[in-house]
Amino acid sequence: MLREYLSRLSRTLVWSFVRPAAAGLNPGVPRTGRSAAGSLAGIVFGGLALAACSGLGSGDQLPGGGAPSGAPQQQAAIGAGNVRVALILPMSASGNAGIAAASMRNAAELALAEFNNPDIQLLVKDDGGTAQGAQTAAQQALAEGAEIILGPLFAHSVRPVGQVARARNVPVIAFSTDASVASRGVYLLSFLPESDVDRVVDYAFQSGKRSFAALIPEDAYGNVAEAAFVQAVSRRNGRIVAQQRYSRDAGRMQQAVQQASAGLRGADAIFIPDRVEGLRAIVPMITAAGIDTRRAQLLGTGAWDDSQVFANPALQGGWYATVDPAGFRSFANRYRAKYGQEPVRTATLAYDAVALVAALAKTQGPQRFAPETLTNASGFTGIDGLFRFRPEGTSQRGLAVMRVTPSGGQIIGQPPKAFAPGS
Repeated sequence: MLREYLSRLSRTLVWSFVRPAAAGLNPGVPRTGRSAAGSLAGIVFGGLALAACSGLGSGDQLPGGGAPSGAPQQQAAIGAGNVRVALILPMSASGNAGIAAASMRNAAELALAEFNNPDIQLLVKDDGGTAQGAQTAAQQALAEGAEIILGPLFAHSVRPVGQVARARNVPVIAFSTDASVASRGVYLLSFLPESDVDRVVDYAFQSGKRSFAALIPEDAYGNVAEAAFVQAVSRRNGRIVAQQRYSRDAGRMQQAVQQASAGLRGADAIFIPDRVEGLRAIVPMITAAGIDTRRAQLLGTGAWDDSQVFANPALQGGWYATVDPAGFRSFANRYRAKYGQEPVRTATLAYDAVALVAALAKTQGPQRFAPETLTNASGFTGIDGLFRFRPEGTSQRGLAVMRVTPSGGQIIGQPPKAFAPGS
């Protein structure tokens, strides 16, 4: 998760707002926009960050299960500003979906409380965790004058909301981790595996790694990670000397390791985008096959940001990409002080989304939510650090690279303070 910072780009003005008394947060405006003179302006808000950035996988899975269900319920508005903003969440859904929605709603309220005189009113709508509920919520919000929609959380709800909003030329900033639901005007403010993969591969290249092997789980997350891995290595003119998929079956894992063993022995780095359950089984098979993981660097994604990974001797020294955890710790402290409970991992997405639209409403005038404003290449800085929206709706994040140690993730590659020109 990203360390608190204010970054200044060359030839870029940064507006800063009043520092909230609650916890040293420095809200301001996103890292884009236009001043009265028409120059691009960097906008910085909530320069704090979060932890375990890939807690959700490609299918919008919430840890611990809890399929979304339930009947939508109306929620009260938050704030009394002139700019109306819809916030669509599965408030009445069962299990972890409803828990996440409540925490994200609180985080949105916290963002307004910590922002300096926000001129927005949040129209909180419950979609019940269903596509039909999300579509109805979006229609209601647009009828009430919403200029932008934040949410929904799940991929199956994003498409119908996007269709309703597109007909009214209203942008959507959704929280799904499924990049396939992104499109022009429907932007994803979430933690996409593609950013993790690109960052850790880039760091490996900077560290002299040129030949790569990959062992990839046969699941939705693995599908996304594999495609990103192939593209990342190809862009840097690297070599993939072995690439095998495996299921959770021990026999299939063993077979994948055996089939890849020749390439694994010659690789500079071995990429395994799996969670702790798969890592616990397959990494010992790699070492048993005679592969020296002290020579071939183990690489992973934010899914590695797990206490069980840190406690695994076979994974010590492995590298993975995520955001600096310092920001989430600060955010969580403020959240606990206000609500008396722990925030869910996705809560800062709602915080950053609300801070972003509040900042744009304060500084950008009629163009506050225009495509050229939301997709400015300089991006924005929030609690979860540096991010930007691509014109096609996906997002890119500035991530740190961490090393697995017994005491937790240790930063070995600092998150960037700005996106590279032309990237």
